[in-house]
Parts: sequence; C-alpha cells; structure tokens
Amino acid sequence: MEEIAYRPQNVRETLVELKNASELAVDLGYAAALYDYPGLAEEVLELESRADSLQYPAKIALMLAAKRSADAEQLVGIVQIVEAAVGITNAAADIAAIVVNDIGVPEEVRATLPDADEVVMRAIVSDDCDAIGDTLGELAFESDVGVDVIAIRRGSEWNIAPGEEAVINAGDIVIGSGSVAGVDTVHELLTGEAETAATPPRPDVEALERAAELVTDLKNISELAVGLSYAAVLFDDAKLASEVRELEIRSDALKNDTETLVIEAGDQVTEPARLRGLLHLATASEAICDAAVDIAEIVLRDGNVHPVFGQAVGESDELITTTTVVPESALPEATLAELELEERTGTSIMAIHRNTDWILAPTGETRLHSDDILIARGPEDGTTLLQEWASG
Repeated sequence: MEEIAYRPQNVRETLVELKNASELAVDLGYAAALYDYPGLAEEVLELESRADSLQYPAKIALMLAAKRSADAEQLVGIVQIVEAAVGITNAAADIAAIVVNDIGVPEEVRATLPDADEVVMRAIVSDDCDAIGDTLGELAFESDVGVDVIAIRRGSEWNIAPGEEAVINAGDIVIGSGSVAGVDTVHELLTGEAETAATPPRPDVEALERAAELVTDLKNISELAVGLSYAAVLFDDAKLASEVRELEIRSDALKNDTETLVIEAGDQVTEPARLRGLLHLATASEAICDAAVDIAEIVLRDGNVHPVFGQAVGESDELITTTTVVPESALPEATLAELELEERTGTSIMAIHRNTDWILAPTGETRLHSDDILIARGPEDGTTLLQEWASG
C-alpha cells in the first residue's frame, strides 16, 4: 500500500481537484461499466488513487487552520465535503470494478440501453501522432468534429477540463466526449488506429429492457445528485439540498427494484452470473447518492461552510446553476435540439424540474415549458448566457 505522508497543500486547490475528480470518476465509471470499456475503468481507478492521496493532507491542513471554535464550525463542513468527494470517487471505482474484475453486465442488457447522444473516448497518443506539440486550441476538436477533451492524464498527473493552451505529448491519455463519428475521428488521429465497437443483438425480453431502464435511471440520478449537492452548498440552497435527499430515496427504491429484477431475469440471459454486475452497480450507485446527501446535509442542518469552498467551486472547470424558464423568453415550447443550447452556450442540461416531476438527462427531443427549472452544468460564461436567455 502506498504510504501517504503529510505535506503542505493548498486547501482551495485540493478542493477543486477533489470535486473535479469525483464528478469525472462518476461519468467515466458508468461509461466503462455500461459499455464495457476497460480503458476507462483503469482511469477511474487512477482517479480513486489520486483522491485517496489528497484526503489525508487536506484534513490535516484544515485542522491546522482552525484557530478558534468559530473556525472549526466552518471548517468541519469542508472536512465533510472532502470525505464525501473521496467516497463518491471510491463508489465510482466500485462501478468500474465491474469491468476490471470481469463481473460484467449481461450483453442482452447492454443491447437494450438507449443510444447515447454522446460517447466517451480514451486514446493513448502514439509516438508518431501528427498532433504532438499542438495545443487543444490549435487542434480545435470541439469546433471541427464536436469532441470535447474532458481530461488529459500524463503519468500520474491529471489535467481535468484542460484549457486551449494544453499541449498534446506522446503517451498522454486523452479522454473526450462527443458524437460517435467525432470520437472515432479524434481517436484515430491520436492513436493511428480505428476503433469499432460490436453491437450485441437486441433481445425481445421485457425484463431485460426494464433492467436497462433501471441502470440508466441509476446513472442519471447519481450524476444529478452529485451535481446538485455541490450546488446546494455553493448557493446555500435548502431546496436543492432537499432534492438531493429525494434523489437518494429514489436511488434506494431503484436498488430494490434491481434486486427483484435480477431474480426474475435469471433464466433469460445467456450468462446469468453477469447479473451480479447489476447488483454491484445498484449498490455503488446508492453509495454515490448517500455521499451526495452527506454534502447536502451541511445545508439542511444550517451549517456554515468556510468561504474557501465557494472559491474552490468558482475555480472549478464547470459550474452548476439553476435557472427558471420565464414565459417571456424564447425557450418555452421549443425543444433542446431546436434551441441548440449546448452548442451555443457550452452548457449541458443535466435535468429539468417540472412541477413535482424530474426529467433526468433530457434529450434533444425534450420540449421546454414555462416555469421549468433547468439544472445546467458548464463554463461560467455559458451558464450566465443560459440564465439570460431563460429570463428573457
């Protein structure tokens, strides 16, 4: 086991890295498990190792910073966030372990998963790649082929949400997301190899289609719970914190549904042992939501969080914002595809809160209504633009 010794560490920078690592680990963990991508699973384990190594020095630095009881009251919330962020990353690694440990998810279930608007790519830059020495700005992957580079790992060092000035080196591990065609183009450019994924036959089994719905819901709820929990603390918003708690309750119910379905579907898959992967995923998803509630509880118990957290989130690669669609704006009755919100603002709509219902991971066909509350994630200028449009 790696020995972790104390070393002086900037708490703000550590919080930025832990928040970014936890959110990225959740995204990559689900992508690895649901679409059988061992390379992404390995990256999640690297993120877990990095988060674990940050936890110890961060806690000591926070303890040393508390000189009075008032300081301790504010900093204890930061300690709770650190622990929860590491817990989220560890749970994401448990999801990735479905692939690493060959627990697997039945191919029949993978075949019934809905086609994703975006797929995730992992590419190791080859020694003879023409892009070596170029910056992301010069390569213009996002504007040319619609691929967003979400992280670059160089050895043990991570650059999450790299800027346009980031340079591509041989041996870099580049993680990006985008359309299938765009991802294939960038992967071949960086590695020199085309990447094709086999599509398993789609079964006509109702129980397995329900299984695909369950794992998709678990993924969407977990990702949303993490995002909302950080936003709840940042904005000191008890309503958002309460929504995290409601999402956790839904996650528990989905876990129970998954257990029942596994029993029912045991004789309907070619490899029944791989149904264990669904149980593994449901348990880890519940753990992610539990950790998100631990963050949200800081607001619900009227805890005061040190301003360093707000500074850290402000320096994060992406911000999470909530905005209400007013009738006077151009958004009501238009679909997300028609509005091109993501293309024009750089933000993604994580969820829509409509009356008492949630629309998780809305697609391009989703039509907005007046008074919809949009939960969006993206760069600061993009989220500001989205708020302006929604408010008319």
